[in-house]
Amino acid sequence: MSGRTAGDLVERVAARRSFSRVTPAAPSHDELLPLVAAAGRVADHSALHPWRIIELRGDARVRLGKSFVKDAQVAGEAADKLASKPLRSALLLAIVSVRTKNEKVPGWEQDAVASGVAHILSLLLHDAGWGVIWRTGHHTRSKAVHRMHGLAKNERLLGWLYVGGVPDESREGHRKSVDAERFLSVLD
Repeated sequence: MSGRTAGDLVERVAARRSFSRVTPAAPSHDELLPLVAAAGRVADHSALHPWRIIELRGDARVRLGKSFVKDAQVAGEAADKLASKPLRSALLLAIVSVRTKNEKVPGWEQDAVASGVAHILSLLLHDAGWGVIWRTGHHTRSKAVHRMHGLAKNERLLGWLYVGGVPDESREGHRKSVDAERFLSVLD
């Protein structure tokens, strides 16, 4: 483990936080590949690999904003504000669950695998020094947004990882620790 201990990993995971604002910097496609490969090692019943990730950069983010507006059917200033949301980050990673008919692995479990990939990827991106926030919401269920992403009928959009550089003023922030005793119980 190249000199790292399990305690190091716990500390790095505990340091993870969401960054609602990021700088325009972003990892390249080639920098993403090993991170996606590692995230793909998530527990996956029957090794279905029921997920995929779509990179959105540049004009793809503009098209996503337009699909938000089409979905919301708003105009004027409200439309401009909504259309600009995907421009908050130079890189968006759309997290897609790809459901396959399988007698052993129900749809919810396939969604959980895709969600696990997204979370591990967000941890890996954070550990690599990138700012990340996972954004979800009603737009993930929009027909216009699904068409814009080219999703098939068996695919569900779980949200987007907004990825960018960490602003200097954000480097010192931290999340409040979880009270593990509240969430971990023992069955006698």
